[in-house]
Amino acid sequence: MIRIRRKGQPIFIFMALVALSIALPGHYALAALVPTDSVAGPAGAADARGRVMQSLAREDVRAALAAQGLDPEEVQARVASLTDAEIQQIAGQLDQLPAGGDGLGVVIGVLLIILLVILILKVSGHLR
Repeated sequence: MIRIRRKGQPIFIFMALVALSIALPGHYALAALVPTDSVAGPAGAADARGRVMQSLAREDVRAALAAQGLDPEEVQARVASLTDAEIQQIAGQLDQLPAGGDGLGVVIGVLLIILLVILILKVSGHLR
């Protein structure tokens, strides 16, 4: 019996230390909501700056700037000097501008949905 106690003593001490470390109060992580702007701010600003610069590099935009009497290189230099908030505001306005599509994809999509509805009605027996 004494031999078992002596062999088990290191295990007992280890288990007592583990139990003590669990019982002691520790520092806990604090959870809080993180605003999206603080996480995606720098990366979002770089992405927005790239989109604005890409739109300024298009030939039709350069022609429109030249028609207004502006040098495209000077415009790009001014865009490069804008703050992150300003460039994100401009990029947001670019996203809201109408795209120059002809609407053919929308028409084809609507026709496919109509054909699908007619097919389902015929299969279910509601349309003869």
